[in-house]
Amino acid sequence: MGVGSEKESVCVILGGGGHARVLIDSVQMSEAAKIRGVLDSERALWGKELLGVPILGGDDLISDLVKEGVNLFVVGVGSVGKSDIRRRLYALGLDHGLTPLTVCHPSAVRSASAQIGAGSVLYPTAVVNAGVVLGVNVIVNTGAIVEHDCIIGDHVHIATGARLSGAVRVGNDAHVGVGATVRQGLSIGEGAIVGAGAVVVKNVEPWTVVVGVPARVMKRRKADVPLGFSEPKKRLV
Repeated sequence: MGVGSEKESVCVILGGGGHARVLIDSVQMSEAAKIRGVLDSERALWGKELLGVPILGGDDLISDLVKEGVNLFVVGVGSVGKSDIRRRLYALGLDHGLTPLTVCHPSAVRSASAQIGAGSVLYPTAVVNAGVVLGVNVIVNTGAIVEHDCIIGDHVHIATGARLSGAVRVGNDAHVGVGATVRQGLSIGEGAIVGAGAVVVKNVEPWTVVVGVPARVMKRRKADVPLGFSEPKKRLV
């Protein structure tokens, strides 16, 4: 017999480490699903536990877990400037026929009119306000605020304590750093990084790094995905 019946929601977490600890806590607190285990490519972690959840082995075990009855996945790796690992793991789950698990910690505030993309996670005390659209596989980290009518692309990380004022647009694969503030109506380009504590008062070009108060361009990055902002599409909740 598998790990659960057809009616059970059973997930695997793809990627271990510190970020996965907070994810596990959020999944358990929200009772979004039963967690079968964690998969991680780091052999030194195999056989250990995160908050009592076993790290089963590498990504090659995912097919076996599907046969056991696991039907959901969520990405347990954060991103600071590089979202390629999160994108790869998200694609891995989809390729194996698993459904992305969308998680909202009980202390997070989510407007009923907000659209939350598949596999996205709202961490403790995060706020996602009216009219917000989140893409797939997005992190709204602890205490972050995404104000009304913001549009957030796929695989974006809004870091701890960051604040996006109303109608901000954030392109795919961008990162808004810890405690950063973005003025209303601005655009953060695809793949851009807003440094910790930065105050953004004008648009940020794709694949640039901005820091400081007010935020200024520090350097340009090499794009690791095709350019071009795309509106978030696939929705589950």
